[in-house]
Amino acid sequence: MNTFTNKMLEFNKIREILSEYALNERTKRKIQELLPSGELPVIKAWLRETTESAAVLRKSTSVPIANLNGIEHVMSLPDKGLLLSPEQLQLICGLAENVQRMQRYMKDKEFIAPAVSAYAYSLFPLKDLITEIQRCIRNGRVDDGASKPLEKVRKRMNACEEKIKSKLEHILKSPAYRDMLQEPMISMREGRYAIPVKSKFKRSMDGQIVDSSASGSTVFIEPKEVRKLQDERQLLQSEEDIETARVLGTLTGLVAGYKKEISVNIEGMLHYDFIFAKAKYSLAINGREVSLNLKKRTILHEGRHPMLGSQAVPLNIRLGEDFGALVITGPNTGGKTVAIKTAGLLTLMVQSGLHIPAGEGSEFGIYSEVLTDIGDHQNIEQSLSTFSAHMTNIISILRKAGPDTLVILDELGAGTDPAEGMGLAIAILEDLFEKGASILATTHYSEIKDFASLTPGFENASMAFDLESLQPLYELRIGEAGESQAFSIAWKLGLDQKLITRARQITSKDVSRQAEETILHEDAQKQMVERRREAEEKRSRKISRKEEKIKEKPVNQTFEIGDRVYVSSLKTAGIICSEEDNRGEYVVLVQEEKVKVHKHRLTLHISRNELYPENYDMDIVFESKENRKKDRILSKRHVDGLVINRDEEQ
Repeated sequence: MNTFTNKMLEFNKIREILSEYALNERTKRKIQELLPSGELPVIKAWLRETTESAAVLRKSTSVPIANLNGIEHVMSLPDKGLLLSPEQLQLICGLAENVQRMQRYMKDKEFIAPAVSAYAYSLFPLKDLITEIQRCIRNGRVDDGASKPLEKVRKRMNACEEKIKSKLEHILKSPAYRDMLQEPMISMREGRYAIPVKSKFKRSMDGQIVDSSASGSTVFIEPKEVRKLQDERQLLQSEEDIETARVLGTLTGLVAGYKKEISVNIEGMLHYDFIFAKAKYSLAINGREVSLNLKKRTILHEGRHPMLGSQAVPLNIRLGEDFGALVITGPNTGGKTVAIKTAGLLTLMVQSGLHIPAGEGSEFGIYSEVLTDIGDHQNIEQSLSTFSAHMTNIISILRKAGPDTLVILDELGAGTDPAEGMGLAIAILEDLFEKGASILATTHYSEIKDFASLTPGFENASMAFDLESLQPLYELRIGEAGESQAFSIAWKLGLDQKLITRARQITSKDVSRQAEETILHEDAQKQMVERRREAEEKRSRKISRKEEKIKEKPVNQTFEIGDRVYVSSLKTAGIICSEEDNRGEYVVLVQEEKVKVHKHRLTLHISRNELYPENYDMDIVFESKENRKKDRILSKRHVDGLVINRDEEQ
């Protein structure tokens, strides 16, 4: 699916809203990169996850999803030879604990969510890692009981600190020092205990100045009585740091040893965060899972645009049953654009594994791509008018369109001369339909309404309008061609009836003349369009089916004239035109050109027996109509000057 379509149908905004339901930044990034799939099994699996997760949330909203922000950085540190800090180790431990909680949480959800609950049992509980981290790390620091040497050195440190504080307390309470002190308190400066002394008394106290205040009015002095104890304490601090680092090194090594299991847990928790974000969004929009099919059949019951919520008028739409192209007409602001954007957006959401706000019985066809032309594409920098920009986009759509595409066109042919715009619109619709594309289009042209009513595979629809209140009803009515309501609105607003009558006369004559010139089609032409569309769809299905089966080529495979083969060197299909020559080469008709290809580069797609009836005249395939006619004449008699020119085989 292209980014232009995502923007035009506002799928980007849906992703932004969906990302708000995710807990982790990495999950949010994954949602921002979410794209629709064209593979039915993939979409079914995605939708099943969303459905099961929503069922779990209905039973219990407190899903124990881990907060993993920053954990990727933490897991990269051991590979760089760096020790993990106590806080980082607790983050790893928290992940492992979350895995255990998730496994307990999912234990009684197996019946309502078999697939989603099964993910929990693919995660690793890592009980040994949890036990060791919890034993060694408490309250964000290495615990005394992490090792015997650490416990011993900390006891000595505590005893030493008690002696230091006792001596300093004695100095603070001494009347001899009372007037010298800035305030009676013990301070820690540069890693050593000190007392605050007024600057003018700094020479009156026996000790070493370790720091001073910013104003210079206070100096922090380490009294001589505690200097030896402070030196001892610093030595013990060094021993503690060494032992703490040893404990952290052991724990870091333990984490590194479980790197693979932790990585699996991270991915599993992120996936849970992702699917439960989809489930939360489903509950928020009152969404549901819809049925899927490969027949390009869409039946939408009571569908609502997810960003309009309960304010949206329910949309009912059908496409792909009796008709493959729906042309919607009606007045401006009547909701035509909203209707086709809603249908397109819901298609993208379904193919992205999201629930949609729709009624029971809704069903969606699967498309490889949704192509859109909606809105004003005027580009001042490139000097493109609105019409030119539309045409540039539509040309791109025509190149990409095929049986597996949904094409959504808003106000086709607008922005230029009405007669020419109408002609272009009909020609474009015909070409898209012949290529097998499913079509949703809006228009103001009455001629296109007539075209849709006369052309097999097309159907009209209109947006309902209340003439009394002059307000749109936003209700789509399939099978009814809409009116612009310009005359009715003008009359209701007070325009003179004579002007309205004259306008109707002019319009009626003009429409009749143009209808005779451009809309009426012969039955043979309509049948040709149908045959081309069916042939395109059949060809696309056969090529897709055969390409999936082609994995290895038979060693000594031979081919018959008329076999359809896949040419690996050209990455396309062709028809065998000749018998194998002495070099193992065949002449293959590829896109109306004959080329010689070695048999090792050919793989059978469809045998001639499947493609053509028994005793079928292959000249119909390989010879031009003119040459076949000449052949029939020469088979009956000789005609002077009559020559058959055949292309030489390459």
